[in-house]
Amino acid sequence: MKMDKKKELPNRKDIRLKQYDYSSAGAYFVTICTESRRQILSYIVGGDVLDAPKNVELSPYGEIAEKYINQLNDFYDDVKIDRYVIMPNHIHIMLFVSGNGASRTSPPTRQHSAVSQFVSTFKRFCNKEYGKNIWQRNFYDHIIRNREDYEEHIKYIYENPMKWYYDELYSEE
Repeated sequence: MKMDKKKELPNRKDIRLKQYDYSSAGAYFVTICTESRRQILSYIVGGDVLDAPKNVELSPYGEIAEKYINQLNDFYDDVKIDRYVIMPNHIHIMLFVSGNGASRTSPPTRQHSAVSQFVSTFKRFCNKEYGKNIWQRNFYDHIIRNREDYEEHIKYIYENPMKWYYDELYSEE
């Protein structure tokens, strides 16, 4: 009996807000996960107890990711990285989009989401240097709505290493 290919594929949930222009100016909290949430980007070290201060030590994969996070600040005219943290199996980035989000090499007529374009370019650059894809297909974003929301997410980035064992993305590998 032949199986219908459409039945074999999972339905992908659209996690983007309907009717929102992701190229519009604003701040965005972005989370990019590794495929199968493999802990290959960094190690959380230090502190004897769960709430003690911890440090992030980057693996070779994490060092490459950090290099491209920093280089992409120079690649885009209208997208700037405010803060980021590279966790063992995910990265949190606070992005500011000040205009149409076009890169210096993009044709001006392209109407892609600045956030999606940034994440896609970041993954592509990293994967080229890795020699393989290490990233989950989608990414999560949160549109920052006000100053309080911004400060809450900046605090989350800062505290994420200290709270790694409580993190929803934590797994014992």
